[in-house]
Amino acid sequence: MDLKIVNYGAGNIKSIQFAFQRLGYDAILSNNPDEIIKADRVIFPGVGEASSAMKMLKESGLDTLIPQLKQPVLGICLGMQLMCNHSEEGDTKGLGIFNVNVKRFSNNVKVPQMGWNTVKNLKSDLFKNISEDDYMYLVHSYYAQNCEEAIATSHYEIEYASALANDNFYGVQFHPEKSSKSGVQLLQNFLDL
Repeated sequence: MDLKIVNYGAGNIKSIQFAFQRLGYDAILSNNPDEIIKADRVIFPGVGEASSAMKMLKESGLDTLIPQLKQPVLGICLGMQLMCNHSEEGDTKGLGIFNVNVKRFSNNVKVPQMGWNTVKNLKSDLFKNISEDDYMYLVHSYYAQNCEEAIATSHYEIEYASALANDNFYGVQFHPEKSSKSGVQLLQNFLDL
């Protein structure tokens, strides 16, 4: 299987590569549109700040490529947030793949939310063999609002979308590569879609 990780400078790539290696797949870093468009599966990761990440995507032309992809695409953490319409972080216009906005948690809770949280209301084959209330690992100050495209929710101050889906596009707020057995299962499910 040709598995590509979109390489646009938004870090934490190695742990994703290692997670796929443990499943028996080589996930290759690429910022080459010709390579990405031919891949069987595309991972769109992200750690960092939304406006600077979007700037890096635009500089490489990946902002126009990603929404046109036809194969299964998985956005992780900031990757998922950039697939939304807009983020309050840096007042950033997103790729508009998911029809939802990204908001900041209030100062009434510890920000960022960091650590384990449950996923509920699971609605997709992406969560096959994953139980309601399984724990996933999160580190984030911003969240996608709960919406029609939510395929999982979590609660931290409010109920928010911890996973989204629209056609061939999927996004997860948590880090499956750091989420133990359930996270590995989710990555395998993505490969099996």
